[in-house]
Parts: sequence; structure tokens; C-alpha cells
Amino acid sequence: MTLSRRRLLAHAAAVSTLPALAPAWADGPASPKTLRILVGFPPGGGTDAIGRLLAEKLREPLGMTVVVENRPGAGGQIAALALKSAPADGSTLFLTHDHTISILPQVVKNAGFDPARDFAAAGGFATFVNGLAVSPGTPANSFQEFVDWVKTKQGGKSAVGIPAPASTPEFLVKLLGQRYGLDLVSAPYRGSAPMMGDMLGNQIPAGIASVQDFIENHRAGKLRMLAVLGGKRQAALPDVPTFAELGLKGFEDTPYYGFYAPAGTPEAALARFSQALAQVVAQPAVREQLTTMGLSVGFMTPAQLSERERAYTKVWTRIIQESGFTPQ
Repeated sequence: MTLSRRRLLAHAAAVSTLPALAPAWADGPASPKTLRILVGFPPGGGTDAIGRLLAEKLREPLGMTVVVENRPGAGGQIAALALKSAPADGSTLFLTHDHTISILPQVVKNAGFDPARDFAAAGGFATFVNGLAVSPGTPANSFQEFVDWVKTKQGGKSAVGIPAPASTPEFLVKLLGQRYGLDLVSAPYRGSAPMMGDMLGNQIPAGIASVQDFIENHRAGKLRMLAVLGGKRQAALPDVPTFAELGLKGFEDTPYYGFYAPAGTPEAALARFSQALAQVVAQPAVREQLTTMGLSVGFMTPAQLSERERAYTKVWTRIIQESGFTPQ
């Protein structure tokens, strides 16, 4: 049995023997009465919607007030720095996906934080995929039609919106351009919500972001998703093909969502939050809501989230290096 496997089993055993949740998730006479969940993107986007759903559901098992605090900007960097400076007393968590933890430290010369040193995993709950969508005024109903439209009607050049610079969507834009002989130019935004606004207004013809950012407008017929990453089609989008089906291999590894606490947060507090998160994610109504948002729901202990983070970071380290990207 490997060391990492032994650690996972030991953590699972420890969590299973924990007493019932205390009224607050940190120990001690000065336990916080309110838990702040930092979100690094603006209100109205997919991560914000997920954070508000989970905040509402976590209040009962944690026995405390749980609020979402948006700290948008720089692909989650502002929120990450706020977490780093927060007291390690159980009063602050950071809800984030792969970009801020696995990608941003590799593409920014001085991110100001080191996830391995400054943060402690508190638990994960889902994986997801990114996808390409087109605006209502873009005359393409399939990915190949989009490629043909760019080549024949746009002179081979098109802007593609992305929620943050130097993100997974930006590298995908670059690789799609190389693969299909297109001059695709990334247009970075401060989150998916403002990007979506420009797409709905036909200010930009296409965008790449997480499925949960696009899915409601796709269902409403306001945007059209043409392809998604991942090794299989998404349950919430059975008619949307994967890029692998279309011939673009190497993007089957899926990003993740998780909660992080400041380094030094007591292990008992992390375990209690993890237990509360497991209870919430196990609720059928919550699972259904998250699945409807385009997530593949699956609880991860802090140790499992750390393992998932390391594996994903390893894959994207190779992709970023092979792309020739220079940290900015």
C-alpha cells in the first residue's frame, strides 16, 4: 500500500469517528460565529452560484452563519491573497476551482501565494469541464461550422472570450487555433459574468469557460455550446460532443472545485468542515442542483482534494511548458 493510500485511509477513519458536529466548526472559547466563503469571481457567474447554494446548505450542519464574499479580479488571485492574510481560526474559507490553485501560480511571476505553503485543503465536492460556446449572432450550430465560419467569413481570425488571462481557456484558445489553422485571439475578462454579457449582446462571437458558466443560457437558447473537454459527454449536455470526439486529444483530465483554509487552521476544524460538506453533498436535492449546473458531483476529503490538485497541476505544468508560455 502506498503512503498516499495509507494517508487517505487514515483520514477517512478519523473523519468517520468524529463526534457529532459542534455548533461551530472551529474549537475553543473564541470560536467564530460566522464563516466567510471567499469567491474570486463576480456575482452572477457559475462559481458564485455554486458558492451561494453551498453556503445556504452548510449553515445547518455547521450551526453558524455562512456568507459569501466576492473578491473578484486577477483570476481569483485577489481572493487567494485575502485567504492568505486571513486568521487561521476557522472564520474564512476560499471556494475555488483549478485555475487559482493549479494554473495561476505557474503563469504569474509573483502570484503572492504558494498553495502548498499558504493554504490547507478543507474538502472538495465536484469536477467539471470547460467548453466552447458561441453567441446568438454567430451562425454556427456545430464546432466544424464555427471553424468554417471563421475561415470563410472572418478571414481566418476571431476573438474568443475567456474568464481570466493565462487560464486553461486561454491555452485552449491557442491550441485550437494551432490545430485548425485559425488566428484565434483570446479576449480576457474579469470573470465569466461580464464575458457572458458581451456574448449575449453579440459583442464577441465566442467564449470558452466552464460548463456551469454557460449551461443556463445554453438551455434557454441564448447561447450555443459546441464542444466540451473531458473524456466523455456531460450528463447535463448529452448532445454536446467532446473535443476528443472531434479529434483534439490530451484534454481529458478534469478540473476540480474545492474549499481551502489558511495554513495553520486546526486539523479538527478542517475535519469538521469536511464532514459537514460531505453531509451537504450527499443530499439528493443538492446533488441534483449541482449536476444541473454542469458539475460531476463527488465528495473529496482534504487529502483526496490535495491528491486531485497535485495530479491536475502535473498535467497542466506539461501543457503550459510545451506551449512556450512565459510567465507574466
